[in-house]
Amino acid sequence: MKNLSRRFLTAHTAALILSSSLLLTACATDPQSTALFDLGPLRAQTTLNAGAPLPAISVADIKAPSWLDSQAMFYRLNYANDLQPRPYSASKWTMAPAQLFLLRLKSRLSQAGGVVVPASDGAVNLPILRIEADDFSQGFDSAGQSSGNIAMRASVFDGRILRAQKMFVKQVPATSADAQGGAVALAAASDAIINEMAVWLATLPPKK
Repeated sequence: MKNLSRRFLTAHTAALILSSSLLLTACATDPQSTALFDLGPLRAQTTLNAGAPLPAISVADIKAPSWLDSQAMFYRLNYANDLQPRPYSASKWTMAPAQLFLLRLKSRLSQAGGVVVPASDGAVNLPILRIEADDFSQGFDSAGQSSGNIAMRASVFDGRILRAQKMFVKQVPATSADAQGGAVALAAASDAIINEMAVWLATLPPKK
């Protein structure tokens, strides 16, 4: 009888352990546990300091390196190995960061009174703004100190003729050393670069 009771307890314990393991595995792989971030809502009262009126412009899709062409949120441990971008395991963007930035750019330029047309619409009479993203990540200078870092190169073309080109680099300190702090800092850096781009576009000489 004692042996039978022991066997029952052993089997019951094993079943409980197996059930707990399956539950933990299900929680770990549950897609609902992933935190999603974007650049936040467009503020109705936010204005661009372009000064001069914004020109009508055609905006092409932003080109990004393959490691940025996904929903992954990347960070670098500058104090350990700044050559290695690392993705957060439980935090992602709602879409690739280049797409988030492009949507933000178009919305804010339109909000400021500019005329924005997708390059795919083929408006041949408008200059084309082409942007290449070099960086869109969170950098950690120490375990508790980080910043949102963006680097983008913007070029304005008249057909195939390059009219102007400028590099935009922005670094904004994060208020917390985690994915949320990085998202907030990158949103602020995006808005700052968009404002600088608007000023640049407004001061470009007209098409000859």
